Amino acid sequence: MAFGFVVRWYREEQGWSQEELAHAADLHPKYVGTIERGERSPTLTTILKLSRGLGISAGRLLEATQRFMADGAPPA
Repeated sequence: MAFGFVVRWYREEQGWSQEELAHAADLHPKYVGTIERGERSPTLTTILKLSRGLGISAGRLLEATQRFMADGAPPA
């Protein structure tokens, strides 16, 4: 759930729809939605695709998720 929240936050920061992120990450839009809602756990390959699609490093995406889980703070 936390990972999905962070993905959604970064996506919305760019003003993108789920479809736009899915296209940029070479993923199906419905799959992006299931990740954002916390219904599916992404594989390492999917994490890498999402980070590339968002234009950030996978490390930054995972660190933001850890921070959110620790203190509920949105990504910065």
